[in-house]
Parts: sequence; structure tokens; C-alpha cells
Amino acid sequence: QVQLVESGGGLVQAGGSLRLSCATSGRTFSTYTVGWFRQALGEKREFVAAIRWTGDITNYADSVKGRFAISRDNAKNTVYLQMNSLKPEDTAVYYCAAAQYKAVGTEARWYNYWGQGTQVTVSS
Repeated sequence: QVQLVESGGGLVQAGGSLRLSCATSGRTFSTYTVGWFRQALGEKREFVAAIRWTGDITNYADSVKGRFAISRDNAKNTVYLQMNSLKPEDTAVYYCAAAQYKAVGTEARWYNYWGQGTQVTVSS
């Protein structure tokens, strides 16, 4: 069983930066591909970024390429999402999700474990 806890959300002005963290207590964290998804109010959950369990492959939604960066520190059982040049349209609840030995999937249904989410609000 993997429990995921997101942190690092908050209120930031457009153009600013935030770093989200996804921490887990699982001992086999290094075998899990981790993805970030977001859901704006009244919208469907959408893929943001993912990093393969091996750490060598990442994938990003077109809307965040060049602005967001996903990374992982297996020693700390944590995956990070560095978000730069934030825009008001990035406002959403951000969720991390994990799936063991998976490719960097963009579909929410590929992931077995989910965190509770952290709110990111970008003001104009």
C-alpha cells in the first residue's frame, strides 16, 4: 500500500513559482512511476507531468512544457513538481498519483494510488 501526501501549494502571483512535493511512506517508492494531475473547478482532471520509476523518462502536458519540471529523490521518497512562470490558468487542485513499474502514463486510470491534493491559486 502506498500513501501519498502532497504539499507546497498556495497563492502566488502570475509569473511566480511554486514547488510541489509528493511524499510517500512506502518502502518500495523507487519502483513507482509518479504522475501529477490537476483539476480546476468545474473541469475534468487533466494530466500535468509524470516521471518513470527509473527516473530517466519524463512526460509533460503541452500546456506546461518549458515551465514545469518533475523530479524525484528516492532517498527521500519524494517527487517534486517545480512550477515556474505560473499563469492564472494553472489554478487548480494538484494531485500526485503512483503506479508500480508503469510507463509515464498520461491517463488517470493507469494510476492506482492518489493523494488528497493541494490547492494552487495563481492571481493575475
